[in-house]
Amino acid sequence: MNQAQLSQTTQIIIDSNSNLDANYITWSPVPAQIRIVDTGAVTNMLAVKLRNQNPNQGGQVVLFAPFPGPGRGDHGQDELILALPHDGSPVPFFIAGKFGKPSVADKDAVIEVVDTSTGNVLSVTPVMVRIRKNANSLEDGERQRFLSALALLNMASTGGVGGFADYANIHADAGVQEAHGNAGFLPWHRAFMLDLERELQALDPSVSLPYWRFDEAAPNLFTKAFLGVPNPTGTLEFETNNPLQFLSPPIFRQPDFNTTTESAHVINEAGTLQLGDVYANYRIMEGNPHGSAHTSFSGLISNIGTAARDPLFFLLHANVDRLWARWQWYMQRFDMTSIDTYTFLGKAGDSGATRIGHNLLDTMWPWNQITGTGAFDDRPPTAPGGNLPRSKIVNFPSLTPTVGDMIDYQGALNPANRLGFDYDDVPFDFDIL
Repeated sequence: MNQAQLSQTTQIIIDSNSNLDANYITWSPVPAQIRIVDTGAVTNMLAVKLRNQNPNQGGQVVLFAPFPGPGRGDHGQDELILALPHDGSPVPFFIAGKFGKPSVADKDAVIEVVDTSTGNVLSVTPVMVRIRKNANSLEDGERQRFLSALALLNMASTGGVGGFADYANIHADAGVQEAHGNAGFLPWHRAFMLDLERELQALDPSVSLPYWRFDEAAPNLFTKAFLGVPNPTGTLEFETNNPLQFLSPPIFRQPDFNTTTESAHVINEAGTLQLGDVYANYRIMEGNPHGSAHTSFSGLISNIGTAARDPLFFLLHANVDRLWARWQWYMQRFDMTSIDTYTFLGKAGDSGATRIGHNLLDTMWPWNQITGTGAFDDRPPTAPGGNLPRSKIVNFPSLTPTVGDMIDYQGALNPANRLGFDYDDVPFDFDIL
């Protein structure tokens, strides 16, 4: 049997979705299956090898036979041999992005299926190892895709309604008690970042939300080609090909540190991770580094009511979320039954509960679309933006997420809890670094 006869003889389906638009993975392992589709071309059990088509270029994947629980020391294989029944019955396996080898372009990671007896390529399946990355290190194409998607979302804000404008309307003074000053600060902002990222991915699925690591200098971020440079009045200026030049109204942001050579006025990452080994202590990072990063500037970014009008807000908060994710990984804080993972385990109205919206079982405003005052409830008068957007690669959380839905974001303890994102320096395995 020659290669032409066996071309596309096999099919890989990732996470039960045969639509290639859903072939986006992270460090978190997801179920997949492979089967023979041209059963007439195969009469016996077929041994195949799954591997990266080009190990030296683009994103890379790792493969597993059983599900790899975190901490098991199973980091996956670059190649996996499986035996496929000739009748087309599917054979399960698991796939993940290879830590440290994310994609730089859409579908640049290609899984090749090879007949072990002949070496013929039976099929190829393109995927993207889509990871949130340090904004200062993005390649030109990655940066431009992010900016273009953000600009398209901004264009949807006709008359200041919908699209990018929704985020400023949500993160305004009316919602302060929903998002700040209590235990739900980190989960609420995780959902907020996820909301924006999913909207951007609906415009361009190759986009992920980059982060500003504010304890390091970021000379490639605060430029006219990226997030703008203030003129003498503090109004941002952009290159003529930067789509953010069309943001309306214009953004005012003036740093009080040298963005080329200095970090913001924050404690460093090591200090942040050492704030405490239980959530009740760790969440004081809302003040420093989070608050200190905001107030390292004058302008919109320095005030809660206006901060989300500045695109920098989302890169700042992606880093806040990354620091929480890194703390969770370092401390192994994914167990939602433990107060070490999250302080308030019940729901509003329970004995020992805190304000509604900050308990593990509470739904979060505005995605729950609850407004006004009710029993144990004191929500803002409006709920802009609607429910949490759907994802093409995960089915979690619901359209009205709870605080607890944000905890096990990698599906470390329950694969069904995956939220569909990962960070370039936060692995899935507990023992990988």
